Amino acid sequence: MKSKWIRWTLAILLGLVVFAALVAAVGVQRANSKMIRQVDVPVKPVAFRDDPQSLARGKYLYASRGCVDCHGAAGTGAIFADDGKGLRIGGPNITTGTGGVVAGYQPVDWVRSIRHGVNPKGRALMIMPSEDYNRLTDDDLASLVAYVRSLAPAPGQGAVVELPLPVRVLYGFGAIKDAAAKINHSLPPQQPVAEGVTLAHGAYVANMCIGCHGEKLAGGKIPGGPPDWPAAANLTPGEGSVMPQYPTDEAMTRMFKTGKRPDGSTVKVMPFVSLREMNDTDLRAMYLYLRSLPPQPKG
Repeated sequence: MKSKWIRWTLAILLGLVVFAALVAAVGVQRANSKMIRQVDVPVKPVAFRDDPQSLARGKYLYASRGCVDCHGAAGTGAIFADDGKGLRIGGPNITTGTGGVVAGYQPVDWVRSIRHGVNPKGRALMIMPSEDYNRLTDDDLASLVAYVRSLAPAPGQGAVVELPLPVRVLYGFGAIKDAAAKINHSLPPQQPVAEGVTLAHGAYVANMCIGCHGEKLAGGKIPGGPPDWPAAANLTPGEGSVMPQYPTDEAMTRMFKTGKRPDGSTVKVMPFVSLREMNDTDLRAMYLYLRSLPPQPKG
């Protein structure tokens, strides 16, 4: 009787192992197919600019909206995630130097890549957080492109996308999505918003938070992040919100500039290399907007 129970237990365990292996194989196959799929998006080009005002605005956006964290200050690429366990992700060289990926980019290609997360060949850009940039106005997008195109040519790396098996399987089955799969590509470009400490401008600035904090900014597990990354904070006034820690816009501004909460603890994961460059108007407007959001449960 005992030996029969052992045999049944071993058979069940073996069946589970085989089933898991089959699921993993299917997941990887689906992931490979998704990585090379064609993504057809309607794209209207934004004309190239090189005027001083656009270059200055583009420089500010590049410094403060996360571009530096992924592509480096010089635009030559940077590793921004490496957990030592198989997950390694880095942004590519976006200068026209050796290893750069944008040398042949036309106006339509910049819009497709930045706003839609799709490369010139129609494939999804795996590590481009275009959900954060999809709502850029044409003026801001043109300014950002103007600055990037002005970067001095320099050698650098291509994109680095090394995903461990569990992440590839989750991506294959849709539990983790690339930016191109998250974006409503039919939305027209956002209309210009006057810069100022207003709800409208704050909502515009807060678009940069969507990739990690979610469409409703309620936080939760960061899609595709390493297992040891903490969940993104709930930025709405709902359950589990972090907003009570920041009773004033000055308190939140200090956190953005220092990377530390009011109690002195360090905030992990957030791209403070960029966030500390945000100007006072953007930070105060975003704070005003976050305080106005309807409460949402965390995640």
